[in-house]
Amino acid sequence: MVDILLLQTISIAIASASVVAGIVYYAFQIRHQTRTRQTDLVWRMNQTLYADDYREAILKVLNMDFKDYDDFVKKYGPYLSDSPTMKALTKINVLYDGIGSLVRKKLLDFGLVYSCFDTPCRRAWEKVRPIIEGYRKAQNMPDYLDSFEYLYVEMKKRKQRLQKSEA
Repeated sequence: MVDILLLQTISIAIASASVVAGIVYYAFQIRHQTRTRQTDLVWRMNQTLYADDYREAILKVLNMDFKDYDDFVKKYGPYLSDSPTMKALTKINVLYDGIGSLVRKKLLDFGLVYSCFDTPCRRAWEKVRPIIEGYRKAQNMPDYLDSFEYLYVEMKKRKQRLQKSEA
C-alpha cells in the first residue's frame, strides 16, 4: 500500500518545483523583453543618425567655424536662438544628452550605445564643447547638457580601454 504522507510530500515537492520553474521562466522572459526593447530603442535612435534632417544638422554643426564661445556668438548669434544653425545644434545636443541620460540611469546598455554612436557622439561633443562650456558659464548653468558630456567621457574611457587591450 502507498503511504499517504509520502504521496502528499511528493505532491508538494512537485508543486513547489513548478512554482520555482515558473518564476525562473518569467525572469528570463522579462530579461529577454528588456534586451529586445533596448535593442529596438537603439536601432530607432541609430536610424535617426541616417535620417536626412539629422545628417543636415550634424553637417551644419561640424562645419561651423569658431574659436571659442564669444567667437561663436559673434558669428552665429546667441545660443538657443531660432536660426537654422541653432536648430541644428539643438537637435544634436538634445539627441546625445537624451542618450546620455538613458545610459546614466542604466536604461540603455552602454555597450550597445557605444557600438552604434561612439564616433558620431565623440565628434559632435568635441565640436560643441566650447559652445556648451561657454554657455554654462554665461548662464551660470554648470549642469547644462551634462548627460551629453557624461556620454562622451564614458565613450572616451571605453575607447582607451579597448585600445590598451588591443596593444
